[in-house]
Amino acid sequence: MKARQGQNDSYPEKFPLEMPDAKEAVIDPPAYNGVDTSGVDPNKVLLKMDLHLIPMLTLLYLLSFLDRGNIGNARIEGLVETLNMTGPQYNWTLTVFFFTYCAFEVPSNLLLKRLRPSIWLPSIMVAWGTVMTLMGIVQDFKGLLIARLFLGVTEAGLYPGVAYYITMWYCRTEAQFRQAMFFSAASVAGAFSGLLAYGIAKMDGVGNYEGWRWIFILEGILTVLIAFVAFFTIYDFPETAKFLTEPERAWVVHRLRYQGSKDSGQMVAESEHFKWRYVREAFTDWQIYLGLWMYWGIVCPLYGTSLFLPSIILELGYTSSTAQLLIVPIYIVAAILAVVVAWFSDRSGQRSPYIFTCMCAILIGFIICISASAHGGVPGVVYAGIFIAVCGIYPAFPGNVTWISSNLAGSYKRSAGMAIHIGVGNLAGAMASNFYRTTDAPKYILGHALELAFVAVGLCAVVGLRFNYKRINGKRDQMLLGEYSDAENSEKGDRAPTYRYVL
Repeated sequence: MKARQGQNDSYPEKFPLEMPDAKEAVIDPPAYNGVDTSGVDPNKVLLKMDLHLIPMLTLLYLLSFLDRGNIGNARIEGLVETLNMTGPQYNWTLTVFFFTYCAFEVPSNLLLKRLRPSIWLPSIMVAWGTVMTLMGIVQDFKGLLIARLFLGVTEAGLYPGVAYYITMWYCRTEAQFRQAMFFSAASVAGAFSGLLAYGIAKMDGVGNYEGWRWIFILEGILTVLIAFVAFFTIYDFPETAKFLTEPERAWVVHRLRYQGSKDSGQMVAESEHFKWRYVREAFTDWQIYLGLWMYWGIVCPLYGTSLFLPSIILELGYTSSTAQLLIVPIYIVAAILAVVVAWFSDRSGQRSPYIFTCMCAILIGFIICISASAHGGVPGVVYAGIFIAVCGIYPAFPGNVTWISSNLAGSYKRSAGMAIHIGVGNLAGAMASNFYRTTDAPKYILGHALELAFVAVGLCAVVGLRFNYKRINGKRDQMLLGEYSDAENSEKGDRAPTYRYVL
């Protein structure tokens, strides 16, 4: 258990912006403002951070993804029939979630640092767990629609908040592995949701409730219980972390502040102070909008498969219980691949080659799906296509989020930029929830084709991002250092001539 930590919007005075002999120190200084960091073991510090941070983040996101996607499991257990809903009405309950989910992501991310992660993240968990539990007692389409709207409001801050939280602790060349470790929880949640739904559905009739109602009720209660634990187990910021020694805190804070300029020859600290200008810059940054097409090329298939995979497998001729169980191996393999690919990406310091390769796997998977569905009579081949696509989706997603976040400098610009990228990007969920229409069952050719189109455009966006990042880095390499002061470069963030984009 940890003691409560105080809020700190900027780094304390013992970790100032200035650093003596910055050109010599590069990224790991032997001493930092009187604090001797020569005895700091980087691997030991990273391991301590991993053990104290990642397990709880993983559990939080597992519950978020579980609660968001369990409606797909409830559907094949009789939700639509009990509430007398039509196919289009069911799709609307999926779609409206993303409207509120996207709208509240930017303000939630800005509040995260102002209100402290240890307060904000557990609070929104209690809220969405309560909404999830109440979804188990809805009586008609309108009730489910309203519940899904509020689920979007309450869940909005979790994923962008956790993704941003990772960047407050880990450098750009370490972030994807940690992003993948907690995002792979989504893969496990995909497998776990099938197993859990299979077991909970056996409660059909208990308390005069259908099995699908118990899926919502029990998973919602579990979320609320974990949220109360999270109040005491989430740490706020590196500079207040009690599990680190003072030299370790100094080392962590320093390397985070100077990481963007360490390859330029002129060390410049990132700005940590809030200004509305940073939020405006995030809304007008070209890389976020080009990155959105990459994001959509990954997230459309992500939501399409997570929301409809049980139904797609069911329509292939399997029973509901078999359909739930056939989901498990897909997500387990995807989780392993997400972590493995992230490890290689961090080791190489490159993002685009790994994202591009994984997106090619998604493309191949949906080509197999659409070809086998059009042919008919080969459910095993359709299943194989979905398997390949999902194994491309889950390694690509943390890479895509880490790549954009790594190229946004300034704490609050990164906070707003990541929320915009993830928030607007998640509108793909609203689109994908209408790709797989009941009228298209069991082949779902239209759904597979639309996924295919988004992946193709996303691949083009990856190429465009890399080309422009490389071009800008090349221009900055030719510029003379010293044109702007350190303070001016700090204010410019990722637009400073000392900043280098990750490729």
